[in-house]
Amino acid sequence: PEKARLVESARLAEQAERYDDMVENMKKVIEVENGNDERNLLSVAFKNVVGARRSSWRVISSIKQKEEEEKKVKLSEAYLTRIANEIEEICIDVVNLIDTSLLCRDDLDVESKTFYMKMKGDYYRYVAEVSPQDSKSGFADKANKAYDEAYTLCKAEMPASHPIRLGLALNYSVFYYEILAECSAARTIAQKAFDDAIQSIDELPPNTYKDSTLIMQLLRDNITLWSSDMEDDDDDSAQQQKAD
Repeated sequence: PEKARLVESARLAEQAERYDDMVENMKKVIEVENGNDERNLLSVAFKNVVGARRSSWRVISSIKQKEEEEKKVKLSEAYLTRIANEIEEICIDVVNLIDTSLLCRDDLDVESKTFYMKMKGDYYRYVAEVSPQDSKSGFADKANKAYDEAYTLCKAEMPASHPIRLGLALNYSVFYYEILAECSAARTIAQKAFDDAIQSIDELPPNTYKDSTLIMQLLRDNITLWSSDMEDDDDDSAQQQKAD
């Protein structure tokens, strides 16, 4: 009864868009119950809590880049630091919860392990996005390690068209593009995931078909975008060589 009450309270908080309350309810639930519904509710709660702050950070960062008055630039920088600290605090809370209460459980299946290791990679990536250069690489290394462990596990145990595996490939490739600035590696990860999934798409059960095909569309969009970026870079390089 207590678990049911907490889940219902979390759903109510979600409808009211009170995601901090949703997080607190789901943190209590996930310690005793670790099914798909509970796992997804926890993910939604944290994603919205940190997502609002990531959006705020991007808005202020954009404003700062356009400012010319020194006083306003400093004000923007101070605000960015405050938001970045909030993002880091939330993300480290997520990672600690995953390490101390979730990944250590003996009853986790491959899907859950992959899901939570991907989640670790995501939240380390979010910190890296907003960290100064001297600490960015440390969080990037931790994100890379979590993503790599998750990807190694799921490639051995899960079909290529599984939505969790595809979602991991999507986020891992975005990490390479946005954090490591390695466009070619990002495109390679996305292309391999897309090509492998295409071969087994007809074997998908009806309840996951929609999720998988949606992620595949996102992968294809990114492949197109990154291929265009690489062509532009090649053109710029060729022009530079001619100039040299």
